[in-house]
Amino acid sequence: MAIEVITFGCRLNTAESEVMRQKAIEAGLSEAVLVNTCAVTGEAVRQAKQAIRRARRANPDARIVVTGCAAQTSPELFAGMSEVDLVVGNADKLTEAAYQAIPDFGVSAEEKTRVNDIMSVRETALHLVDGFEGRTRAFVQVQNGCNHRCTFCIIPFGRGNSRSVPMGDVVSQVRRLVENGYAEVVLTGVDLTSYGDDLPGNPPLGRLTRSILKEVPELSRLRISSIDSIEADPDLMAAIAEEERLMPHMHLSLQHGDDLILKRMKRRHLRADAIRFCDEARRLRPDMVFGADIIAGFPTETEAMFRNSLAIVDDCGLTHLHVFPYSPRPGTPAARMPQVERAEIKNRASRLRDKGDMAFRAHLDAEAGRHHAVLIEKDGLGRTEQFTLTEIDRGAPGEIVQAIVTGRTDRALVSKAA
Repeated sequence: MAIEVITFGCRLNTAESEVMRQKAIEAGLSEAVLVNTCAVTGEAVRQAKQAIRRARRANPDARIVVTGCAAQTSPELFAGMSEVDLVVGNADKLTEAAYQAIPDFGVSAEEKTRVNDIMSVRETALHLVDGFEGRTRAFVQVQNGCNHRCTFCIIPFGRGNSRSVPMGDVVSQVRRLVENGYAEVVLTGVDLTSYGDDLPGNPPLGRLTRSILKEVPELSRLRISSIDSIEADPDLMAAIAEEERLMPHMHLSLQHGDDLILKRMKRRHLRADAIRFCDEARRLRPDMVFGADIIAGFPTETEAMFRNSLAIVDDCGLTHLHVFPYSPRPGTPAARMPQVERAEIKNRASRLRDKGDMAFRAHLDAEAGRHHAVLIEKDGLGRTEQFTLTEIDRGAPGEIVQAIVTGRTDRALVSKAA
């Protein structure tokens, strides 16, 4: 076997996994499985442990290296697994040195743990990659870490404080990927709208976005991954209005639809702020669609508060919903708050998913007869500008095909190439 990478979690992890593969190869590592974990929920950690056990059964002679946010916040959890040969922290997983001199089988948990203080990291270097294995769009990490301390979130302790990649480096990497044939690039980060706060002149995300589109005119499509709408800067709003190559799909870190719960989460917006942003973005770009993260069953959540989350799906016009049943993360303030019963959390998450499914089906119905530029991901499947999955009758992976929507299934559009 070659280097196998198993990735959990966000698009930032996806981008970093390709760098990890590259650095492991440069270090001379072979016969290895790299597991890039996520710490957002307890379920994500459980799935990572399952994947590690499966990887060991499938590859009894391979070295298994575990890293990512869960490895950073709970290294002992993975170091104690007999299947694991090395645990590497988030600060080191993107370095060649991390994959050199892996301990022999059978060493103690302490000897196979290499996790440093993530809060001491002050910079995020750009890691150049030529492409992404098995993918038709490329991911560019422009920011890492988070300075905010939401009461439910463990991620700052897995990623450290916010730090940004200089604009010139980002532009150079985007140009490199376009030269290698990528038609679409996605900007990724932990807290994207904090981009630039630590750079000279404090260039905001919107200025970075417009700079990329100006300096790399050959780039066909630029996407921005999850943002905190309350921090959207004027340049970003101008880009939404004026830059056709900025794709009309925004994924919002909303988390809830009730003001009191938002305050208990230590979020920086209220429901009216979220609704106002969606209305304004849609006014500037009528074809804009929104996805959102929403947590069901946050501590102290009443039925009335939960109904505000249901209502915000319609109030914001959300299309793509990511629903998270609340699970307490040890060490976070929310874990010490009065908890909602697990059965009720599951029930509310199910109701919220049903609401999201209804909104998504309504979006699919509204697309009938519309024309789209579809980026082909693999034979027979692609994505519209709004990131809606579509079945399509022709087109090669990586190609952008003009198409018309002729129908839909339960989960995707059906399109015919023009």
